[in-house]
Amino acid sequence: MANLFDGLPAEEPSARIGFARNRIERRSEKRGEDTIGTALADQGARVYLFHGDKVMLRGTDPLFTIAEAANLGLQRPEAILLGWADGGPRLSGVIPEAVSLPEGAVAETDLRSVATEAAVSPEHIGALAQARSLLNWHQRHRFCSVCGQPSAMKIGGYRRDCPACGAEHFPRTDPVAIMLTIDGDRCLLGRQQRFIANMYSCLAGFLEPGETVEDAVRRETLEESGIKVGRVRYHASQPWPFPSSLMIGCHAEAKSTGITRDAAELEDCRWFPRDEVRAMLAGTHPDGLKAPQPVAIAHHLIRFWAEAG
Repeated sequence: MANLFDGLPAEEPSARIGFARNRIERRSEKRGEDTIGTALADQGARVYLFHGDKVMLRGTDPLFTIAEAANLGLQRPEAILLGWADGGPRLSGVIPEAVSLPEGAVAETDLRSVATEAAVSPEHIGALAQARSLLNWHQRHRFCSVCGQPSAMKIGGYRRDCPACGAEHFPRTDPVAIMLTIDGDRCLLGRQQRFIANMYSCLAGFLEPGETVEDAVRRETLEESGIKVGRVRYHASQPWPFPSSLMIGCHAEAKSTGITRDAAELEDCRWFPRDEVRAMLAGTHPDGLKAPQPVAIAHHLIRFWAEAG
């Protein structure tokens, strides 16, 4: 009898994508009202810090002791618990941008650059993504969406409760379908005006209520390019902490080829032969066209197809 899992790669494709390698043990079933206090009292506890939206680094080390975090301005009630790693609990917190840091104490850089430039070891990238998504949610959801009253952080930062009406609020992750549509030996790529010069990427869009991933792939591709899609095959996923999305990467089968570009969404959209895509990935395209950087799931969708032919 065939095994359902025969033929799967030893390493999941998602594991090779930026922000996905998070080794923190979340232990969600252990979260309670005392988890933050217990974690803060642990001598092995370490904190990922953000100054506003910027990651705080000491050299290449993004971890600070509880005392160091407090000296830099972290308020203990604002700390959230990410989980546990070797050595102890891992927490995170934001120091408001208005707070001035000691001269030369730390470096600051945006999370996208940290990942792109490998400014820290890979073990920290996924944890920083988890931290940024959670911290951003707390910053944007301080008030109850039911009655408008201030809410309070609970169970280590994975829930906010409203003391006025009793509503419970949980962090959200927004699913996004990102797809490489294929027509034989060529693929469909587009570019938005905000992209870096000469870069083309996969099409993408948020899932809507009541929609499957496959239907979102078909709808977004049709809306943005006018291309009809048939079969859809899942490839990999990526946490994308800007502010808190899950990119669901797919390859899609083109059922039409005539492009009708949505000019409001795309500056350009066209078919690229496999050899041209390989040149874009290698950085040798004669016109300087580029593929997304490896930190993005779009790069991996494109490379997987380009190298499969």
